[in-house]
Amino acid sequence: MSATLTETTLRITGLSKTFPGTRALIDASLEIRPGEVHALIGQNGSGKSTLIKTLAGYHRADSGAVAEIGGEPFAIGHDVPDGLRFVHQDLGLVLELNAMDNLALRGGFISGAAGRIRWRAQEEETYRLLDRFAVELDIHRPLAEATPVQRTVVAIIAALQGWQGGEGVLVLDEPTALLPHEEVERLFAMVREVKRAGTSVLYVSHRLDELFEIADRVTVLRAGRVVTTLPMAEVDGRGLASLMVGADVDPDYRAPVATRPDAPVVPSMRDVHGRRLRGVDLDVHRGEILGIAGLAGAGMPELPYVIAGCSRFPATGRIRLAQRSDEWLDVADAASLGIPIVPADRAREAIVAEFGVGENLSLSILDRLGSRGKLALREERAVIDHWTRELGIVTAGPDALISTLSGGNQQKVVVARCLVREPELLVLSEPTAGVDIGTRVAIYDLIARLARGGLTVVVSSSDLGDLLAMCTRVVVLRNGRVGAELGADGLTEHALVRAMEEDEGGNREHDERS
Repeated sequence: MSATLTETTLRITGLSKTFPGTRALIDASLEIRPGEVHALIGQNGSGKSTLIKTLAGYHRADSGAVAEIGGEPFAIGHDVPDGLRFVHQDLGLVLELNAMDNLALRGGFISGAAGRIRWRAQEEETYRLLDRFAVELDIHRPLAEATPVQRTVVAIIAALQGWQGGEGVLVLDEPTALLPHEEVERLFAMVREVKRAGTSVLYVSHRLDELFEIADRVTVLRAGRVVTTLPMAEVDGRGLASLMVGADVDPDYRAPVATRPDAPVVPSMRDVHGRRLRGVDLDVHRGEILGIAGLAGAGMPELPYVIAGCSRFPATGRIRLAQRSDEWLDVADAASLGIPIVPADRAREAIVAEFGVGENLSLSILDRLGSRGKLALREERAVIDHWTRELGIVTAGPDALISTLSGGNQQKVVVARCLVREPELLVLSEPTAGVDIGTRVAIYDLIARLARGGLTVVVSSSDLGDLLAMCTRVVVLRNGRVGAELGADGLTEHALVRAMEEDEGGNREHDERS
């Protein structure tokens, strides 16, 4: 039956999922209408990921669940109808391969006689698929060199291959988690194009402000249960946050932290150049939370890795930690300073999925725990227990696999791994990517508390909410240089966006790149 002839494209009722000791979903229901963008939100651990993974056939549902798509029943958790397509948060791409190969891995290579690949026809088909979304991309370059939004485009196109439109549901799980501010609207344009073709979209996101721009209705999960489903027009940001958490939460929360312009400088950087950086100078004061902002191509994602001495690209310039020494080091040797970083891509760069919570937390100080190559297990357990309590990490125990934790608790483990080294400077890149509003506020409060205790923090984020919530000062990169600086008194979203979009002559930039 065509989805356009039914009231509901996707209907799920009575969906439960039990893991040992945990009921992740309890009698959940979901209805998605034809051609609508339906948001699914909830705190980390609310059951969103379990619902999506069950829908994708990764988890088996408990008995009693009923599901149908386009009026046709299917065994949820066992069968995945062709009318369901998924773009998961990690995108499922092979970054070492180019766009053409990644799309062909999903849709198949075009072959001729004797099974030989018809490369010219394959190129033409790849460009045809990309043209639908008006995206310019060198299809012969590895996707590792593409922008985040370009990679997201390829993942969406790969998921939609073979679809004629007008039926089915495209599931987008945290599609903007790592997208820069200015590229989110480009993704929205793609989502609207999918919607115009009659395809429904199930949109999972922690960025509540996005939902008011793109979603028609929203379903809220809390503790494995559906709290409500309602039109976006009937709720505001504070109301959504409160429904998620079960208590009043301010989505525009700002952590209590004071500026310290007279405090001594901790890190200094001079004339730093890199892949995108074109001569960055920075001084950050003790106890300050300095934000780094900038449009795509300005160098914002690169700078935190240069500071921590782990950039993937060659860098030049000088860096100094004045409290340790008056001598300047080449930034190429910054790793010797031992500056810890919470990296942007938690799954790829931070956690070891096969390790337990405790093992992930203590990785950074194994050389201090024990002697003569023997690990002092009792001392390690004491450290793990202390930081688990200190950061409020919710886990079944230190031996539980870190992959069983919610995204917010995984992030806390990564932060704890940095703090256990007792650093004087902490670098954060995209600290709340894929983290719910309640955990965001907890992270903001934690960083503010650490800064009040004297820790110096540098935060690089494409989520302006992070910078507004906890930074005492924000520097804006333009064309690889510091183009503007905003103090706490003048730090508003409007002022920050304006500073990011102005060119060096004070004019607003119009970026036409895709």
